[in-house]
Amino acid sequence: MIPGLDGLRAIAFLMIFGFHTDHFPFGWLGVQMFFVFSGFLITGILLKMKANLPAKEYFLKFYTRRFFRIFPLYYFYLFLVLGLATWWISISYKTKIANVIVDQIGYAFLYVYNFYATHRDFNSSPFLDHLWSLSVEEQFYIFWPLLIFFVNEKHLKKLFLAGIIAGPVFRFAISLIYQAGIIESFRVSTLPPVYTLPFSHVDAFALGAYITRFPIPNARRQLAILSISAPLIGFITQFAANGEFGEFLTLGYRDSLPDGYQYIWAYTLLNYWFVVLIYCVARERLFVRFLEWQPLRYLGKISYGLYIYHFPIVFYFPVTWFMDQIRVFGVSERFTSPLVLIAWFIITVAVASLSYYFLEKPFLKLKDRYASYAD
Repeated sequence: MIPGLDGLRAIAFLMIFGFHTDHFPFGWLGVQMFFVFSGFLITGILLKMKANLPAKEYFLKFYTRRFFRIFPLYYFYLFLVLGLATWWISISYKTKIANVIVDQIGYAFLYVYNFYATHRDFNSSPFLDHLWSLSVEEQFYIFWPLLIFFVNEKHLKKLFLAGIIAGPVFRFAISLIYQAGIIESFRVSTLPPVYTLPFSHVDAFALGAYITRFPIPNARRQLAILSISAPLIGFITQFAANGEFGEFLTLGYRDSLPDGYQYIWAYTLLNYWFVVLIYCVARERLFVRFLEWQPLRYLGKISYGLYIYHFPIVFYFPVTWFMDQIRVFGVSERFTSPLVLIAWFIITVAVASLSYYFLEKPFLKLKDRYASYAD
């Protein structure tokens, strides 16, 4: 593992966690970082396997390793949620929420929940909503190995650049399709279809793939410039669209990018910001000392479980009861919100840790046993 990458995974999760707990409005961008991250890591693995393995072993080992890495936790969670919903229905408890789960969980089982999330009949569920991004990832894992294998090495740069260009083109096309009413089943706003469909994130994966083979010139300087200019562009766009700069902690980019057609162009800008960051860490060892801090590395190691479990934990944690309990000990009101955040985090880390050691780790050993591959 490249030093610093687990720490970056941890930061991406912490951003998402902060967003879902209403503390970091910019935190939704952590999903974009994960997409770019996947493009970088998976493409690097695929190119090495392609160089060293025949076709049959290339596909068999890659998909077997993905199977053992992804499916056990994912399907364990889905069966757990389905069992909980079935039980709730049987005792007439939270039947509305339970029926939504039963109605929608099939889309999650088939890894097409992101497509269903664009439908006008979609109902939000704290048990399933966050799984749309895992559907996007899985769809990438299915098709990207085929492209990497069949595209000649000398044409890889063209492939990656085409993917980078395709992202905003797809988003523009989806918005036109929505506005023309061609797909009547789309939700009321064009933003959910643009955000959750896999075509919209091709540039994220392609940018991550690009740095596996090609350098970014003056990467540190670019990172410094982007860290100033990207938020500045975002705020200027918000002001031009709304007559105000918006909340500072959005960094100029509200969830789903509704301002000034950001949902078409800003994803590419933000993805490029993240790919430059990843490049600086992976290739130039920037921030590695901090990112190798043991707590961050540990959170990065269990980040898959953290992502899977955190949303329902945050949503169903008995906040009112918890606050009543801590008030008994004379805790000031100004400390109650931070303590709730800490409680959410501790429970999420505890559940993800148990899941990692008792569920994920045994299957990771099987991955190395039945589909071993040395770089």
